[in-house]
Amino acid sequence: MSDQPSALATNFADYKPLMDRNAALVEANRCLNCFDAPCIRACPTAIDIPGFIKKIATDNLKGSARKILEANILGASCARVCPTQELCEGACVLHDLHEEPIQIGRLQRYATDRVVLEKKPLFAAAPKNGKRVALVGAGPASLGCAAELAQLGYETVCFEKQAQPGGLNTYGIADYKMDYATALAEIEWVQQMGVEIRCNTEVGKDVSVESLMNDFDAVFLGIGLDGVGPLGIPGEDLDGVRDCLEFIAELKVRPKEEVSLVGKTVVVLGGGNTAIDATTQSARLGAERVYMAYRRDAAAMGAYKHEQELAKKDGAVFVYNAQPVGIEGANGKVTGVKFVKTAVVNGRLEYVDGSEYVLDCDVVLRATGQGKLTGLIAMFDGVETDSKGRVKSAEDGQTTNPKIWTGGDCVSGGKEVVNAVAEGKRAAQSIHAKLGAN
Repeated sequence: MSDQPSALATNFADYKPLMDRNAALVEANRCLNCFDAPCIRACPTAIDIPGFIKKIATDNLKGSARKILEANILGASCARVCPTQELCEGACVLHDLHEEPIQIGRLQRYATDRVVLEKKPLFAAAPKNGKRVALVGAGPASLGCAAELAQLGYETVCFEKQAQPGGLNTYGIADYKMDYATALAEIEWVQQMGVEIRCNTEVGKDVSVESLMNDFDAVFLGIGLDGVGPLGIPGEDLDGVRDCLEFIAELKVRPKEEVSLVGKTVVVLGGGNTAIDATTQSARLGAERVYMAYRRDAAAMGAYKHEQELAKKDGAVFVYNAQPVGIEGANGKVTGVKFVKTAVVNGRLEYVDGSEYVLDCDVVLRATGQGKLTGLIAMFDGVETDSKGRVKSAEDGQTTNPKIWTGGDCVSGGKEVVNAVAEGKRAAQSIHAKLGAN
């Protein structure tokens, strides 16, 4: 068998490839090392960006990685998946000089890959202080919290219902941004600090909430979000209609040839960044045509502009003001999506009479917003949610139950990996402030 990657696998080559030394040195030396660096303010984890870039310029990669990872323990994955155009690179002062911004994400990867992926120890667990913290879920928020607590002397145990840890990082990121193996390698590096992760362990089923509350000094909820629910329109049970997150997770763990869409037509329903990931990946899996259908206009689309441009470059066709009202099929399989055109009238989205039409397709991917894990949240006495089902918490992550903290998508409703890590770390510091004094 050839060791050469297949044509489909080649389509999923790194979006932000690793720089070589010469390219990194040239890029690092372009940085102006601003005193009041706006890039730091734009980073949710406040990484000392000029500081780590300066160390790259002097070939001190370990020192550079330390600066990044002490602020953001998942700095290696964030180097790949952060929307840097909207965050640190978007704030770079070189924009004001009409120059290209520093490629901060790629420099961050250059510094961290050699430490994290080669599993070089950089931080160690502190001597145990006798306190235990249970973390529900092993995604970015829980890992950010657990890593911080381990360095403060806490015994930390993450309970994860999936077969592998990582949550969104492992199963929900577009493969051309970060692959499955890289996500797991980073988590193994985090575990070197003494973070314990128990996979295939569902809270409420394999381990009781009561035991977490009795056996641990504090609990952190990093449970993320549920899948994409049905739209409630006819035909959703037809073969070929899927939750886009299932689709993204599947192509993380299976050879691309087994999930090929060559010759197919795909309709992605939604206008956010998850919809964009599904759209771009469908195109890269060889789909003959990919429609991204959104019920409002282009200006209202939530997906980042640079991601929209990438999808268009991959050949996707954007269909605006398109409300799905039914899935059509034959012999049990989807054959098309019926839409009605929409328009905003007096501030309200309304259907346009007589505007129905059908887009023929073989696959429909729902990306219309994830649900909340309200059943799981309700198992924890005293934890309140808001009107949208998000966990209520104070700025430091403490919930309305004083023994429980939280962070990540179950609080925000869905933000970036870097936001989840920041919230997990902030919660860890709050837990330490409360428990450390006792």
